[in-house]
Amino acid sequence: MAFIADALSRVKPSATIAVSQKARELKASGRDVIGLGAGEPDFDTPDNVKQAAIDAINRGETKYTPISGIPQLREAIAKKFKRENNLDYTAAQTIVGTGGKQILFNAFMATLNPGDEVIIPAPYWVSYPEMVALCGGTPVIVTTTQENSFKLQPDQLEKAITDKTKWFLFNSPSNPSGAAYTHDELKALTDVLVKYPHVWVLTDDMYEHLTFGDFKFVTPVEVEPSLYNRTLTMNGVSKAYAMTGWRIGYAAGPLELIKAMDMIQGQQTSGASSIAQWAAVEALNGPQDFVAKNKAIFEGRRDLVVSMLNQAKGIVCPNPEGAFYVYPSCAGLIGKTAPSGKVIETDEDFVTELLETEGVAVVHGSAFGLGPNFRISYATSEDLLEEACRRIQRFCNACK
Repeated sequence: MAFIADALSRVKPSATIAVSQKARELKASGRDVIGLGAGEPDFDTPDNVKQAAIDAINRGETKYTPISGIPQLREAIAKKFKRENNLDYTAAQTIVGTGGKQILFNAFMATLNPGDEVIIPAPYWVSYPEMVALCGGTPVIVTTTQENSFKLQPDQLEKAITDKTKWFLFNSPSNPSGAAYTHDELKALTDVLVKYPHVWVLTDDMYEHLTFGDFKFVTPVEVEPSLYNRTLTMNGVSKAYAMTGWRIGYAAGPLELIKAMDMIQGQQTSGASSIAQWAAVEALNGPQDFVAKNKAIFEGRRDLVVSMLNQAKGIVCPNPEGAFYVYPSCAGLIGKTAPSGKVIETDEDFVTELLETEGVAVVHGSAFGLGPNFRISYATSEDLLEEACRRIQRFCNACK
């Protein structure tokens, strides 16, 4: 349609949202569907956080807020970075957005010129390359391997850097793979970045609090302080605090960049929801004990899903360090014939046939830039996960 902007021709719809919508439609039609596509915790928002929102409503905190966030939340964000990441930011170096997506989008919109390149390791969150394209930049996809646990290697990063590189976009723990970088693995990457002062770092730490076993989370500037003046550290309350619908993301970085993002946001949405911001103040400043409890539940689910998927014929499922996803390979089923009689030629065929035959909704790996794999979110009950994995096993065994 000639009326629609050319930029949209470079962008694909979100596959994760599409899968969740398809699962909802099938359920509404009476099908027994288990949806494992959504990237949100199944836990409820903590009661103290909900009460803080109620209190804010009762106090009349219902007006426009400053564009970059209420002072109380920006102070809480600065304290969080100091307390948990040993990073020194002033409140003025922070910004609050309507979810992490807006933070990322505004950062790209504020900095990218036509031809600017953004290095994105694959598999990647589906929105990363689309945001870059919408903002006029060029996504440079660097493919990782299952053999390297889906982690970018230093030589891969160095080869991808050109004089047009504006950003290196980094996500640990990763959506979709769950891969998380150790201190030494991240240091090897930052050692490369130190050599290229024109390259900025945008780190998405949204799954910071969801790492398992003895794994210790670190963020790039914590590992390499010399990157401080060219790093934007993004986070939010969605995953750790089960606040996806509250839509609060935040970031800290150099003042000049924060001011530019504030200018973009001022013409775009203005401030995030006042009530959600007051809830986020309580989330960051209040008791944190439930975070460890939720993490332990997720770890048990991860172990269950990895074990059961590795018992399915043709499936190989790595054991991720964090987030609440697994990213199994279905390479062993490519070329097989599904129960419907259709030959499985791609990971998209695999997930389509799985949904139609067994009513299990997962997301194909090619949507995340790397296949033949698929992503499962284990942010649902153990009973549903067990049943879903049994169905996947049955489907795989029936493929000939």
